[in-house]
Amino acid sequence: MKETAVVALDAIDRQIIDLLAANARITNAELAEKTGIAQSTCILRVRALVAKGVITGFHASVNAAAVGLGLQVLISVTLRATARQQLSQFMADMRQLPEVVQVFFLGGSEDFIVHLAVKDSEQVREFVLEHLSANAAVANTRTNMVFEHFLKSSVA
Repeated sequence: MKETAVVALDAIDRQIIDLLAANARITNAELAEKTGIAQSTCILRVRALVAKGVITGFHASVNAAAVGLGLQVLISVTLRATARQQLSQFMADMRQLPEVVQVFFLGGSEDFIVHLAVKDSEQVREFVLEHLSANAAVANTRTNMVFEHFLKSSVA
């Protein structure tokens, strides 16, 4: 994994990050007003945060249930000891599957947590059977249903 350099941020940078994380559609004029800086300074700061890799994208947050994907599950996956060289391939395979929202590569007793958004438990069953149980590299899985969650809008 590529190491990321830590970027020094001042209070205004952190405020910009928080405001954009809460609402990526905020206009530059509003952002400048809320941070108390000139619009030209504000756009330069946002561009600098993007260029330095602090801001990696601007995203729409989608309500999965509103698009028919009302069930979310977290599947813990452990690969066989003899399959350790397939860690990258497993991540690449998961990245291609439409049900997969996120994959976390872990240090600990499990190798991955796979986050799915699906319409029902039958789709979870099919996913596990087709993409995990049938995968020779997978030693075991444990599936947990998500009742509720939150995503913190900023880490700065």
